[in-house]
Amino acid sequence: MLYIVPTPVGNLEDITLRALRVLKEADLILAEDTRTSSVLLKHYDIHRPLQSYHKFNEHKAVDALVERLKGGETMALVSDAGTPGISDPGFLLARECVRAGVEVQCLPGATAFVPALVASGLPCDKFVFEGFLPQKKGRMTRLQQLGAEDRTIVLYESPYRVVKTLEQLAEVMGPDRQVAVCREISKVHEQTVRGTLSEALAHFREHAPKGEFVIIIGQKN
Repeated sequence: MLYIVPTPVGNLEDITLRALRVLKEADLILAEDTRTSSVLLKHYDIHRPLQSYHKFNEHKAVDALVERLKGGETMALVSDAGTPGISDPGFLLARECVRAGVEVQCLPGATAFVPALVASGLPCDKFVFEGFLPQKKGRMTRLQQLGAEDRTIVLYESPYRVVKTLEQLAEVMGPDRQVAVCREISKVHEQTVRGTLSEALAHFREHAPKGEFVIIIGQKN
């Protein structure tokens, strides 16, 4: 059995009782960064074997892991924060387990974009999750495609590109498009800046962006 286990995106209390049980009972915990996951495991007094599993080694590691799973082991896959597979490693292992007949279960739990979307005040009945935009090649093409989207749009962004992204969004979608820019979800300095793209841009030009960001772009009028 492969369990995909969401872990807190901020506050360590944002984890389910079931997730803690699965982590305590797993034969092996696969972690995107063992140092990051060790903090969570130590906090909850969980002592299970830990192995690195990240985007740089997943293609080399996946076959051996699937064979161990087929042999009867139970593994729990975690990322640094949130749900593995959502802008984090996880898809490849899940796909290969399914192909090999290994049962895969994903536990409900923390994902950064859900609280950002629901708290944005923007329509969340229909939305598209885009994750991180291409950094260079194809970036403007993708932005233009999103400009024609009539659903609420969800993006992830690093603090180093927030201003650039807001500038490009305003250029493509217009400065008056409604947006909510959320940072540090479930952490001490959690903040949501709501308004038009031009207003959000002005804010982050004046206040240097810090932390991890979720950008929620409202539906076309």
